[in-house]
Amino acid sequence: MVEPADAGAGAVVVVGAGVAGLAAAQHLARAGVRVLVLEAGGTVGGRMSTEKVDGFRLDRIGRPLSTAYPELRHAPGLDGLVLRLFAPGVLVHSAGRRHRAGEPTDPRRARGAFTAARALATAPRPPRGTRPPLGGPLDHARLGAALARLAATDPARLLARPELSTGRALSARSLPARTLHGFVRPLLSALLCDPELTTSSRCADLALHAYAAGRLAVPEGGADTLPELLAATLPPGTVHTGVRATAVSANSVTTADNGRLPCRGVVLATDAAAAAELLPGLRVPAFHEVTVVHHAAPEPPLTEPALLLDADRLGPVAHTSVISLVDPVRAPAGRALVSSTVLGPPPTDRELRRHLAALYGTSTSAWETLAVHHTPHAVPAMPAPHDLRRPVRLLDGLYVCGDHRDTSTVQGALTSGRRAARAALRDLGLPAAPARSHPQETRPVRDKAA
Repeated sequence: MVEPADAGAGAVVVVGAGVAGLAAAQHLARAGVRVLVLEAGGTVGGRMSTEKVDGFRLDRIGRPLSTAYPELRHAPGLDGLVLRLFAPGVLVHSAGRRHRAGEPTDPRRARGAFTAARALATAPRPPRGTRPPLGGPLDHARLGAALARLAATDPARLLARPELSTGRALSARSLPARTLHGFVRPLLSALLCDPELTTSSRCADLALHAYAAGRLAVPEGGADTLPELLAATLPPGTVHTGVRATAVSANSVTTADNGRLPCRGVVLATDAAAAAELLPGLRVPAFHEVTVVHHAAPEPPLTEPALLLDADRLGPVAHTSVISLVDPVRAPAGRALVSSTVLGPPPTDRELRRHLAALYGTSTSAWETLAVHHTPHAVPAMPAPHDLRRPVRLLDGLYVCGDHRDTSTVQGALTSGRRAARAALRDLGLPAAPARSHPQETRPVRDKAA
């Protein structure tokens, strides 16, 4: 328990033990500042949580990460993070079939790929009803080359592009219709949790850049592994759960059960709505709601650890995967875990099973529903125009961070925590500690293929 008298005296208090708050605490502690993290809930992690049911590990919001996220490489406390990788590219379900798409082409082999693709493109065309809906070899070669160019592009150049909604920006770009509707739109819908693609085109470009430059992945053991690792590597006694803040100022935090705690500064790291309750006047964004449904299957309906998208949007599922093929520890031996994401409210069980049966090409009648996690305020919306670096310093001693201050991703949450900590350190007259480096810059964490 936090003692009310002087537990925070001389410390910077971080309110909220989500990813952003824990990242801020890490940067402050690394610079030699005493930190106190107060979390109203019983566990750390916030929305990045994992439920344990009968040997299964079930993420509340099943968003894949990218190994290209810079903060995963440099944030202190994440040296022990292990990511389990999806297969390269994605599987796209369209016109009743699954198709592999979206693997960046190695520039050293691009010329040979184009030569072979052109040769195939000049061959006699198959009947109209049998043509691949995502295009032929030449379309895939062009897509792979475009992704490789995107991966090599400085993100600053992407941010210099005119800002529109993602949907409008895609319509204005010279993309083949099959590539646009069969790959880019369903992928961005999944990455942004935005089925209508109202997100700022700059945020979408950053999401595509991270996809092209890295690999989609999940933390080994569940989403909560990442915040738990951040919390575990802080000095003992730093994190206190079950402590609810009722008021904050630049030099104190008032809690429901422990009274007023004096401190050197406050970093408010709750979600946007809770932050606005403590600091009236903070803007609360709109949110994208997400429902994640977990099923136990007698056997895996796929043979590879792929992310499966529905390009035709014929049902409620935006993307799904046999997540136990990606990360085997998420399911007990002899069972398969299928995790599916719906970008909206929970569908009926019948509707969901019918759609999954079509996507996987198998009966789902024997699948056991393990959990249905519906989060109305899952992902802060980022409509154009979107400020990618909203202010984190409100005044000397009072700071705010979270994925609502940067981009609505784990990368954005970690970045906002770092920015808030550095603003606090500047006001305290202290230097920031050097960023954590990794000997293999192309491997930000210890990656593992399934």
